[in-house]
Amino acid sequence: MSWSGHWHGYGPWIGPSAVYGKEGGRRPPHPNGLPSVLDSEDKRQQAVLDRYREAAAEFQTGNVPPTMTGYWLMKKNQVSADRTWADLGVTLAWLMKQYEANTPFERSDGLETYSGLDTKLEYATDVLPRGVDVSWVYYTPSKSLISFSVVCCPNRFHPQIRCPLQSS
Repeated sequence: MSWSGHWHGYGPWIGPSAVYGKEGGRRPPHPNGLPSVLDSEDKRQQAVLDRYREAAAEFQTGNVPPTMTGYWLMKKNQVSADRTWADLGVTLAWLMKQYEANTPFERSDGLETYSGLDTKLEYATDVLPRGVDVSWVYYTPSKSLISFSVVCCPNRFHPQIRCPLQSS
């Protein structure tokens, strides 16, 4: 598998799992919008249309991670040249820094809750050069959920999404 590009870092997002679990605002708007056949006089259909518009706005302006990692590239307000890398070592260092600043929850019985940092870094080292995105999501000691991601650009799974740092 051959891939050539750069990586964007997103996050960390820290918050309650209930917010993360609300998928409406984590999905991009449909490219064609909602069907025009909706009857704006029907209250149920109007409620659906209103919720769709609300979710579309949440996706564009919110910082909650999208349902698919590659969709981060659509959130132009979340991209930063400071978190864009062509060097794998720098990319891995950013992942490690986020992890060390926000360590995972540890079980009181001493059993492992999540894969360790070494395992996570080994996986990222293997897949990132092949164009596979990496997301680390886990609970922190405060029971908040944390999510941070490295997204390959161009994205192997969403090739139609342009680099968010390219001018349109």
